[in-house]
Amino acid sequence: MNIEQRVVRAWNGRINTRVDVCGSGPPLLFLHGESGHWDPFLDRLARRFTVYAPDFPGTSPGAEQEIDELRDIWDLTLYFEELLDALGLDSVALAGHSIGGMFAAELAAHARARIRRLVLIAPAGLWRDDRPVPNWWSIPAAELPQRTVAQPDGLVGQIMFAVPRDRDAAIEQVIRKTWALACAGKFTWPIPDKGLARRIHRISAPSLIVWGRQDRMIPPVYAEEFAARIGGARTLLVDNAGHIPQLEQMDQVGDAVMRFLD
Repeated sequence: MNIEQRVVRAWNGRINTRVDVCGSGPPLLFLHGESGHWDPFLDRLARRFTVYAPDFPGTSPGAEQEIDELRDIWDLTLYFEELLDALGLDSVALAGHSIGGMFAAELAAHARARIRRLVLIAPAGLWRDDRPVPNWWSIPAAELPQRTVAQPDGLVGQIMFAVPRDRDAAIEQVIRKTWALACAGKFTWPIPDKGLARRIHRISAPSLIVWGRQDRMIPPVYAEEFAARIGGARTLLVDNAGHIPQLEQMDQVGDAVMRFLD
C-alpha cells in the first residue's frame, strides 16, 4: 500500500509530528507503543479505513527535543486532541497498543464525543499490587523476546528483535529505541499508574480489549481490569500470543477488530 507521510504541527505550533496515512474509508487513529512503526496489521486496517498513525512525540526525525514541550499525562492527552484538530478529524475510531493503548484510553476518557469506537491492545495504565507490571526500563535486552512474544524463535520474534548486521545501523537502532523509551518513560515511569483508574469510567465509546494469553510483559489479568472499568467493553483473549497479539495472530485479531469497528 502507498503510505503518505505528513508532518503535522500542533501544541501551538511547537511540536512537529510525522504521521503515516494510508487507506480509504472512515478515519482511524492508531497510537503505537513507544517505538512502533507501520506494520502489516495497519495494512490490514487500511483496507477499510483511512489509518492515521503518528509517531510518539519526540521520536519524529529532527523533532526529538520537542518532547520537552509536554510536562505530564494531561499535557499529552490534550496534545493528542490537538493532533485530531490539526488532522481535521472530528470523529474517529481509535486504537492503541501497549503504552499507546494507555494514551488512547486517556484520550477516549477526555474527548468522549470524538471517539466513535475504541480498541485497546494489551494496554498499560492500570496497576494491581498482586500482579505488578514489570519495569520495562530494567528488563535486560536478552529477556525482551521471551517477555514480548509467545514464540521468541518464531517469525514475529525474529523480525522484532533482529539486529542489523551493519555496525553503524545497529548503533543507530539502539540509540533510536533508547530515546523512544525515554520519551514514553516521561509519562509512565516508574510505574504506568498515572491516574487512569480515576478517569477510565468516563469512556463512553463501545470498546474492545484484546490481550494475548501468553503476555509476559503486562499480565492478561489486566484484560479483566480494563473490561470491568469500561462499561459494556468486550474482551478478546488470544491463544498463542504474547504482548503483540495483532502480529502474532494477525488473522484472528485483524478479523475481530474489523468486525468490531464495522
